[in-house]
Amino acid sequence: MKYLKLLRPKHWAKNAFLFIPLFFAGQLFNLEKITELLIAFIAFSLTASSIYIINDYQDIEADRKHPVKCKRPLASGEISKPVALVIFALCILVGFGLSYYVRQKFAFVVGIYFILNLGYSFGLKNISILDIIILAIGFVLRVKAGGVASDVAMSEWLMIMVFLLALFMAIAKRRDDVLIKIASGQEMRKAAKGYNLDFMNVMLGLVSAVIIVSYLMYTMSPETQTRFHTYRLYYTSLFVIGGLLRYLQITYVENNTGSPTKILYKDRFIQLTIFLWVLSFYVLIYLPTNVRFFE
Repeated sequence: MKYLKLLRPKHWAKNAFLFIPLFFAGQLFNLEKITELLIAFIAFSLTASSIYIINDYQDIEADRKHPVKCKRPLASGEISKPVALVIFALCILVGFGLSYYVRQKFAFVVGIYFILNLGYSFGLKNISILDIIILAIGFVLRVKAGGVASDVAMSEWLMIMVFLLALFMAIAKRRDDVLIKIASGQEMRKAAKGYNLDFMNVMLGLVSAVIIVSYLMYTMSPETQTRFHTYRLYYTSLFVIGGLLRYLQITYVENNTGSPTKILYKDRFIQLTIFLWVLSFYVLIYLPTNVRFFE
């Protein structure tokens, strides 16, 4: 169990972003492409786990001061450093081996993700603003990797929306670190020196407003309406706005955005908005025109 905990399998939910291009391309039931994506998902997850391991390795002392991260296998001493490095190497070998098997270009994208996050673990995470931008780019690379693995073209709108949403969650997570610093007097990470509560609040409000405006522009753009054969896509903005407002409520009222993955697994309101949003697009993309409720 402790070795599985080191890999952080709960965070593999983030890699579901690989399936987004295939879903919007209307090929979700293409068995051949789904099989390729499942292999790609495993490859990307193992590569991501290798990053989690090296990040934990670098942050052992800092994690021991954190009220939650102190329970991680390396910080708590459950797993020794040499064993962690062996598991790290195995994840890299299997992850990149499977990546190359899927597609050479997919392995290239995974390589970019690995190098970028390796840089993050070895110092870039200590530079405020750059740290949250790198986290957001990681999600864009997940979508890009999914498009490459399934051989599906992606729209610029999709990439922009994923980047903005990931940036929003990264800011909320950093705000939680600021709150811990205020409460305990200890800095959880060096980048926290460049943040304070007022700055984080302004950034959250700014990015959430940009997300809503961008999404409305996306749903009402002629290109998008032509692609989905309906002008009523803006109905789906209800779920996007609802989900954002709930996340802001968790951020400002409950002060509990330290783990976006935990929120995804436990918050029923967020889960409902995501389900309804996916369902609405499923109806638009996969059901025959004559039975679509949007028409």
